[in-house]
Amino acid sequence: MKVTEHLAKAEKTLLSLEILPPLKGKSISGIYDVLDHLIEFNPSFINVTYHRSEYIYKKRGDDRFDKVFIRKRPGTVGICAAIQFKYKIDAVAHIICGGFTKEETEDALIDLSYLSIDNVLLLRGDASKNERDFIAEPGGHKYASELVKQVVNMNNGIYLEEDSIQGYKTDFNIGVAGYPEKHFESPNLKSDLRFLKQKVEAGADYIVTQMFYDNQQYFDFVKKCREEGINIPIIPGIKPITAASQIHSIPRTFHVDIPEALSDEIDNCKTPEAVKAAGVKWCIQQSQELVEAGAPCIHYYTMGNVDAMRTIVDEVF
Repeated sequence: MKVTEHLAKAEKTLLSLEILPPLKGKSISGIYDVLDHLIEFNPSFINVTYHRSEYIYKKRGDDRFDKVFIRKRPGTVGICAAIQFKYKIDAVAHIICGGFTKEETEDALIDLSYLSIDNVLLLRGDASKNERDFIAEPGGHKYASELVKQVVNMNNGIYLEEDSIQGYKTDFNIGVAGYPEKHFESPNLKSDLRFLKQKVEAGADYIVTQMFYDNQQYFDFVKKCREEGINIPIIPGIKPITAASQIHSIPRTFHVDIPEALSDEIDNCKTPEAVKAAGVKWCIQQSQELVEAGAPCIHYYTMGNVDAMRTIVDEVF
């Protein structure tokens, strides 16, 4: 079932989860260890992130260096298939621009379609760790809106090769990202909403937000989206704080603000257990307020924190 079909049929706020593929060389059992403890809460769908390749320089014998590309977390397509087979729950595959050509993207989408994985979340992705700014792969997409157009074309049977222009029509339900506190590269929220609207007009079916810790950010974001004519579902994404270091690392990595009340509470905690309890409590309160406000779904960035997620989801759902 498509994400938008889940949302349309729901009589209450839905639950969805996001997981990371394991590092290369690690077993998929780590994914199962997380989901086995959360599946009883009946998530409507599970997102699996996609990660671009990175490059390192390896010294050769002649004192020169080779540029070597590696992908630390492969396996998104296979994990989505495994989740749908093992748990009979819809999986949402993340597809990103960074590190991939249009042809590689098309091939991945074909594999997803063959496996009956018809939900995708389309993202530009981050810049490579070796680069200051995002640089598109040669022959790849520079913007998420271009990626949306490619998937819409495939849904209409239009492929990259001219002799396949009237090919098999895929049936992807398309999600895109939204930023309640704006994307860090946008000069202001109004500009960011204009780019979001471009993705919607290109064919996006729903929006999942970047994490936030002040629900008013989400409520204001939804209001501004509606004023701009963006009328598709907007799913709030949230993540519990489970370690004191995250008060600093989350703003730096994800470009979001931590409310003073939350940072003060974390700073006053004397033990790691107290920090985790405070972060979980905040996330529960956030979730309950979102449910009461009629959010269509709450999307949790789990990051493998099984105990924290069980406590939160058990209290909210």
